[in-house]
Amino acid sequence: MKIVMLGAPGAGKGTQAKMIAAKYSIPHISTGDIFRANIKNGTELGKKAKEYMDQGLLVPDELTVDLVIDRLSRDDCGRGYILDGFPRTIPQAEALDAALTKRGEKLDYAVNVDVPDASIVARMSGRRACTGCGATYHIEHNPSKKGEFCEVCGEPLVLRDDDKPETVQKRLTVYHDQTQPLIEYYSGQKILKTVDGTQDMNDVFAAITGILEA
Repeated sequence: MKIVMLGAPGAGKGTQAKMIAAKYSIPHISTGDIFRANIKNGTELGKKAKEYMDQGLLVPDELTVDLVIDRLSRDDCGRGYILDGFPRTIPQAEALDAALTKRGEKLDYAVNVDVPDASIVARMSGRRACTGCGATYHIEHNPSKKGEFCEVCGEPLVLRDDDKPETVQKRLTVYHDQTQPLIEYYSGQKILKTVDGTQDMNDVFAAITGILEA
């Protein structure tokens, strides 16, 4: 079961990816984790990636795909995997397809967690993070019992800069420009499955597992 997760920032695809990985005992793979692991272990690919990251530059697609394919070659991916946050663009998707074809493999599903922009802005601008221990809350869905202070350590809760409405809107604009075209790309391959991400988290999960087990 080889799956790519799609969805706008804040749609909840990361949460769903972890739940799917746990249920089906397949690795949840994010490019951020791959970069960090390779840099920490001092691999050749990691050293190359670090050169770009140290300069504040994006890691080129070719190198990112090499890192992802290297990760997919490990034994724990034998039964499948779930890719989260990659590919982000059509060129990355094409490079991934080409690399998988060389290995005699292909993706089984592209699962799109669909949430309207307005819902995402409301969802993310309602988040509050603890300045002490980093615990997260939501003013509507998961408020702290201590109001504006953390239940765990008592430190103040804040709206992080990357959760402010204007920042979220910018991230959504980038998503629509670069990543949303993937929906059409995977639809053309007949592997796209879309679920309503505005539902309760467990209902979204049930919809996804229903697709995977159909």
